[in-house]
This record gives sequence, structure tokens and C-alpha cells, in this order.
Amino acid sequence: MRPRFPYRGWLLDLDGTIYLGERLIPGADAAVGVLRAAGRRVAFLSNKPLQTRAEYAAKLSRLGVPATPDDVINSSLVLARHLRERDPGAPVFVIGEPPMLEEMRAHGFEVRPDEHVRWVVIAFDRTFDYAKLNTALQAVKRGARLIATNPDRTCPVEGGEIPDCAGMIAAVEAVTDRRVETIVGKPSPIILEVALAALGVPASDAAIVGDRIETDIVMGRRLGLGTVLVLSGVTRADDPRIAAVAPDHVVGSVRDLVE
Repeated sequence: MRPRFPYRGWLLDLDGTIYLGERLIPGADAAVGVLRAAGRRVAFLSNKPLQTRAEYAAKLSRLGVPATPDDVINSSLVLARHLRERDPGAPVFVIGEPPMLEEMRAHGFEVRPDEHVRWVVIAFDRTFDYAKLNTALQAVKRGARLIATNPDRTCPVEGGEIPDCAGMIAAVEAVTDRRVETIVGKPSPIILEVALAALGVPASDAAIVGDRIETDIVMGRRLGLGTVLVLSGVTRADDPRIAAVAPDHVVGSVRDLVE
């Protein structure tokens, strides 16, 4: 087997592209292996902040795609780095799960459980509730600003989709009457800058592979990467946005990156 496309660097989405839940997309392990054996640079790029990079790497390795934490770039890492540049050590209230809080603490932020903060960080949070929404409201009333990990409406899982960060963002914006200032995840150039630095490959010689038109493909089209839409996740072959956005390649799954 050999790579079908000439790109030297590959940014591979995870959910819906490499795996669905705990199930590897068939052929994903072989495809990644062929790319690496051909000397291509490979990194994994996810908007999902529910696990640490070490946990993502362990999951990939367990499913048959060997990976290290440095191979993974996710939105929690990018948000923590970005906010550290803007307001290092700031007190923050995090709407998010434990790995998100861990990432913020690891980058020197004071993670607080109350409204006495300068930032409300909004992430994909399956434990989101009224108490968190109220704390966010009270924080904004005291002058806190809003920043978020990713704009995804849903997250693909085996058998369908579940609500993602867009739901948390919408709730906070609705009650506070404020808009999130920055969303760092795909399709933002903020996450792409971190990913390309990890690859060591310029955008013109890289491709992004993903199952979401509005994040993976839109980001690639805007910022000069090759774009490969896979139909193994949330996007269906009859989606009218495919023609409108025009990815460079549309394939059934990641295994079609090789021949």
C-alpha cells in the first residue's frame, strides 16, 4: 500500500474519522501506518476537551494506532496556551469536565468554583447544569469575559450524536447577553497554528482529514490546506454543503487515504 495523495503533513481528526466511541474505523490503523512508513508527518487534531492528550494517545494506541501525547493537539491544550498568553495566571471558572480543569491548572490558572474570576471558560461538558449556568451568569455580571474550546453542535458516537459545546455556549450567551470572545478550536486559525507547528510542515504542504464540513473542511479551505472529507462520521454523502464548500477530496473513510 502507498499514500494516494502527495501531502507531506497530515492532520487527522479523531471522533468520526479515526474512531467512533471505542470502535476503530476499519482500516484506520493501516492507513496511518502507511502514511508514517512513507515519511509523512502525522498528528491528531480534536476539538474534544473531554480527555487529556495522554489519554487520547493511550486510546489510539489501545485501538491499534500507536501515538504519544505529543502527537495529539486538542482544544483544551490550545485554549490554555492561548489564554496564558493573554492573561497568565488569571482566576477562571470552567464549565468543563475534570481533564479540562486539569489542563487549566497545569498552565498556571487559578481554577475557582465561584464567580470571582476574570474568565468563564466554556467547554464540552456532559455534567453541565443549572448551578454552572448560574455561576457563569454571576461571573459575567461581575465583569468576567467568555472564551470557549470549540463550536461543535454535536459529537459523533456509536449509533448517532450527542450534544457538544455549542449547547453550553448558547446557554451562557443567552442568559448573560454576552458573546464568547474567542473559540479556539476548529475552524479557528488558533488551533491550526499549534497543529502546524507540531507537524513542522507549512499549510501549503499539509492536509486535514475530518468528518465535519463546518470545522475540519472549512478551516482547511480558509487557511490553505488540502481538505479530505470522510463520510464515516456525521456528514452524509447527500449533504448539500459538500458541493457548496467543495473539499479537495471526498472519501468513504480514512482507509481510502492509501491505495
